[in-house]
Amino acid sequence: MSITTDQNRDLIILEHIEQDPDATQAGLAAKVGVAVGTINWHLKRLVEKGYIKVARMERKKLRYIITPDGIALRARLTMDYINSSLKMYRLVRDRMIDVITEVQNSGYSEVRINGQGDVTDICKLTCIEQNIAVVEKDNVPEIEIIGLKMHIHWKNDRK
Repeated sequence: MSITTDQNRDLIILEHIEQDPDATQAGLAAKVGVAVGTINWHLKRLVEKGYIKVARMERKKLRYIITPDGIALRARLTMDYINSSLKMYRLVRDRMIDVITEVQNSGYSEVRINGQGDVTDICKLTCIEQNIAVVEKDNVPEIEIIGLKMHIHWKNDRK
């Protein structure tokens, strides 16, 4: 089960409110990386479902309080996030092992990796685990990482 963007935002919001009950919507929006209106929508929904309560501290100042149901939701969303992340890690690692096997069967023990981000990092770690050196040479196969896909570019049109 992959965690949805709304679930991910709810988790981040709940974590920040737990750390700072006096957090503002603008501050939460900056931390989550969305518009204040989006935070407002999430907060209203979380209040309606009983996950947080709002207490008015001053005329315009609000305090958000996580309810016991909200703590349970945060725990469930955290577990969903961890499970989703591990599932993604395993998927990327399995795909990379297939690519590495093809590279090794073609007589190579070194590759160059072209990509950025978490998926690329997992691919590099998988190479190390499988005794494939990641180098910057031009005369080795290049593994291009695009999203969750890995493409082998063979040098000298070998394949």
